[in-house]
Amino acid sequence: MQLLHIDSAITGDQSVSRQLTASTVAAWVAAHPGTQVQHLDLAADVVPHLSADALGFRTGQAATTEAQRRENALSEALVSQFLAADVVVIGAPLYNFTIPTQLKAWIDRIAQAGRTFTYTDKGPQGLAGGKTVIVALTRGGVYSTSEGGRAMEHQESYMQTVMGFIGITDVRFVRAEGVAMGPDAKAQALTVAEGEIRAHTAVAANQPAVAKVA
Repeated sequence: MQLLHIDSAITGDQSVSRQLTASTVAAWVAAHPGTQVQHLDLAADVVPHLSADALGFRTGQAATTEAQRRENALSEALVSQFLAADVVVIGAPLYNFTIPTQLKAWIDRIAQAGRTFTYTDKGPQGLAGGKTVIVALTRGGVYSTSEGGRAMEHQESYMQTVMGFIGITDVRFVRAEGVAMGPDAKAQALTVAEGEIRAHTAVAANQPAVAKVA
């Protein structure tokens, strides 16, 4: 089994999402011996945002310059790495009500027509099914317990939507909310998150609709 471990937080050792992804990966490997792990750190190995030179995979345009060939090669490497994984663990802290720009840049590279989704006469169809995605969400405040909070949050809802769009039905969320609301709130959030990690990693891969959006 191949596991792709992705971090996107820019706060290094202070990152709660990095703590949770590391714990999730360790728990998965312990529960599923023989899992092979690759680590992609989007803060250290920054994926450039899409530019005119990077649009070849979207338009079918043949690369004619060195810059285009380099961008196409990067997009191909990232989507191939993603497609080869059976399990993907993603750290997604909440930055300004959504995911980090580093993570969005990676998603823009793997959301490729003909590779991870296709258009049909009945609408778009995902091509990346058969994977388990575990997303470690961290939030300084609490967003899941009120209608107003849920309306402001474009982190979990976005990740659920984009993974569903590319065909992944087994998306599991680990949530740590209120981590900036004092030591007691942070400790409680981490305790809850660790319980969710144990529950999610004990379940076999590719089990549809394990998690629901908060």
